Formats: sequence, C-alpha cells, structure tokens
Amino acid sequence: MSGRPISAGDIIEARCTKCRAVYNHTIVAMIGTRVVRVQCNTCGGQHNYHSPQEEKKTVERSSARRPAGEKSRRASAVAGPSEWEHAMEGRDSASAVPYAMDASFRVDALVNHPTFGIGIVTAVIKPNKVEILFRDGKKLLRCSL
Repeated sequence: MSGRPISAGDIIEARCTKCRAVYNHTIVAMIGTRVVRVQCNTCGGQHNYHSPQEEKKTVERSSARRPAGEKSRRASAVAGPSEWEHAMEGRDSASAVPYAMDASFRVDALVNHPTFGIGIVTAVIKPNKVEILFRDGKKLLRCSL
C-alpha cells in the first residue's frame, strides 16, 4: 500500500450487490474519508459501499425514550439556516445541470444529483474530482475534466 489516502475515482474492493461477490469497484462518492458509493468494474452497477469483510450485524435498539424536549442531533442540525441554504439564496434550482460522472463542472455551478439533490460546486480538484455542497453537507464526487 502506498500510504496515500483513498479518494473518489480510486479502485477499491467491495461486495457488489448485483454480482453478490467481492470485486474491484471505482469510488464514486465519499463523505470525508469514508467511502459512500461505488461502481462495480465487473457489471457496471452503482450502489452504496459494502466492505468486503462486512457481515450482517444485529441491531440492538434501546427501549429507553428521549426525554420530552430533547431533540435528535439530526433534527437540531436541520433547524437553523445552513451553509447550503445561504448559498442557494437567489438561485433558480431549475437551472441545475444533471450530475454525471463523465460530465465536467465549473465552480459555482448548480448540479442536480439523483441521490443527494441540488448542490453547488465549491471546488474542482484535478484530475477527476469535484467537491459539491449539498443540503446534507459537502461531498467529493468523480467527474471528467
């Protein structure tokens, strides 16, 4: 291993949901340093990343309820105006171009992603990556330059 961190566009092993086996995949989207979405190099299918060693885990649910008035982290994060909402002020979301891995993008362009929704390109990272600000946060995606 070369020691460099993985990023969108790199090849990684993952369990393919179509092939039902572990094959090489191309990283399509990341959140921070975590791989989120991949494309199978064998069948071409795109899906969420599943680690090759990942086994089904049993989920233990707590029967304890939250005290009244205490909000979940997600609810409190959505409550106030976000960076995305400020960036979208005065913009027409109908002018967003559809996201495609083989498309090229420029900074400040509006993008319509099928999973993440409307986003704004914040940075173009050479050779084939773009950082886009969505309502859920910034995502590093693959693109063509």
